[in-house]
Amino acid sequence: MPSAASRGQGHDRRPENEDSSAADDYAKERYGVSSMIQSQEKPDRVLVRIKDLTLEKADQEVWVRGRIHTSRAKGKQCFLVLRQQQFNIQALVAVGQHASKQMVKFAANITKESIVDVEGVVRKAFQKVGGCTQQDVELHVQRDGRATVNQDTRLDNRIIDLRTSTSQAIFCLQSGVCQLFRETLIRKGFVEIQTPKIISAASEGGANVFTVSYFKTSAYLAQSPQLYKQMCICADFDKVFCVGPVFRAEDSNTHRHLTEFVGLDIEMAFNYHYHEVVDEIADTLVQIFKGLQERFQTEIQTVGKQFPCEPFKFLEPTLRLEYQEGVAMLREAGVEMGDEEDLSTPNEKLLGRLVKEKYDTDFYILDKYPLAVRPFYTMPDPANPKSSNSYDMFMRGEEILSGAQRIHDPQLLTERAKHHGIDLEKIKAYIDSFRFGAPPHAGGGIGLERVTMLFLGLHNVRQTSMFPRDPKRLTP
Repeated sequence: MPSAASRGQGHDRRPENEDSSAADDYAKERYGVSSMIQSQEKPDRVLVRIKDLTLEKADQEVWVRGRIHTSRAKGKQCFLVLRQQQFNIQALVAVGQHASKQMVKFAANITKESIVDVEGVVRKAFQKVGGCTQQDVELHVQRDGRATVNQDTRLDNRIIDLRTSTSQAIFCLQSGVCQLFRETLIRKGFVEIQTPKIISAASEGGANVFTVSYFKTSAYLAQSPQLYKQMCICADFDKVFCVGPVFRAEDSNTHRHLTEFVGLDIEMAFNYHYHEVVDEIADTLVQIFKGLQERFQTEIQTVGKQFPCEPFKFLEPTLRLEYQEGVAMLREAGVEMGDEEDLSTPNEKLLGRLVKEKYDTDFYILDKYPLAVRPFYTMPDPANPKSSNSYDMFMRGEEILSGAQRIHDPQLLTERAKHHGIDLEKIKAYIDSFRFGAPPHAGGGIGLERVTMLFLGLHNVRQTSMFPRDPKRLTP
């Protein structure tokens, strides 16, 4: 019996004499439960990837390893759908020269999600196979072996969910977001840095931090790499970025909040105006969107089959509105809000719909936020004391990046920290880093899971977090 990839629990091999026709089973050497793979042998068998089974391989004999996605018995034949990540193919086991009726029955009874090794001939399909990625061919099985997975544990185990075609596609595309982020910024002359996640003071100056025991004192999990990105700018790195975990102790049980997420952070010095940085960040996101549409159409379409949505739209150059323009659009739509009031989640979504209707874009920038709703290190707007040189970027009406010009003058930074009630002693090293000369700079932080969710038009950030952490979930 050919070996398969792994073996689970809960399935016993039936004694051969239990079937009265076993003696007539001419295919009994061609199927069955495989022995567990313990690296005891190295067969010279070549396993072909399901995605590579195309018309070019028609009439070739191949070995394939995949999971049983679905099975359907009909008379003397059984149709199986074999899945490998986001790709699948229809396989046919039919009574004939190579398959006995016992073999067909065995195939029909294999538990869904079992891993099987199958030998078969690639045949051109008489008509396109709906529901499979490989629509032009099917696999005519000559030999199969299975390894089982306990189905009872599947629904309680995130690993099982990650095997589905949709999840495979989501996380392949998410990997692409990181790759494109790095590619684009390195091409623009940025340097990737790694920053501490255990810090002595709250990054954002707020209370939403996780406190951890640190020898004889306490420390915090970083809410952002903000302070260290800025220190690198002060150290003349000019343009830096980092990819890493970000922690927020917010008791927010919403569709878009996590207590741990992956931050894609950017910081850069500029010459005369922080819009130099805004334009670079916006272009970086546009390059990511373009790259995803060019390189990941298979994944986008796979997710779209289960979660249909309109393709993501964006403009070049990116649309930039001032905060008060956004407020005016909301007021025109009947929303009552003050000039210095932050956007609520419902108002963010409404503004996204209004922008889409007026400008036909899912991606835009909202600039010049009220100073009162931004962190202590945000540069005030010199033309309006109630405004600031800060901005958010939105996808499908939801914020995916928050950024600003940073205060690089230690005296002004001290004043703003006092205004926010921050203990100056705890951020002394941060303020001191600007005392030796700091260039004007700005940056922002992007939530990877949100970008993936909103690009694909999904409705919950937990779908785009491999092992999500929220106020009620700490496992697996």
